[in-house]
Amino acid sequence: MFMCLTSQVPNLYPKDEIVPLLDMIRTRAKKAGKDGSIAELYIYFIELCRTNLHMVMCMSPFGDNFRTRLRMFPSLVNCCTIDWFSEWPEEALHSVATNFVASVS
Repeated sequence: MFMCLTSQVPNLYPKDEIVPLLDMIRTRAKKAGKDGSIAELYIYFIELCRTNLHMVMCMSPFGDNFRTRLRMFPSLVNCCTIDWFSEWPEEALHSVATNFVASVS
């Protein structure tokens, strides 16, 4: 299973950590033409995260552990893209690898 972060994760940072975080990107945001307000800085921070953060989580969809994780962390379903992958035939894997290596060399 492949998941991409496509939205902000609620309550990712405690409120007391947000202001110091935004202070660290204030200079960069001003260079990008942002006005420097807390709301504008936070939106800019989220944009940077969406652009630069790529996260992959792999979990087996079988059994109770998967259902338990989804109930404990609803953002895995609500704020992520889930792609289900099944096993590929060996011939397909060989074909993809051969074409990829051919384009690199």
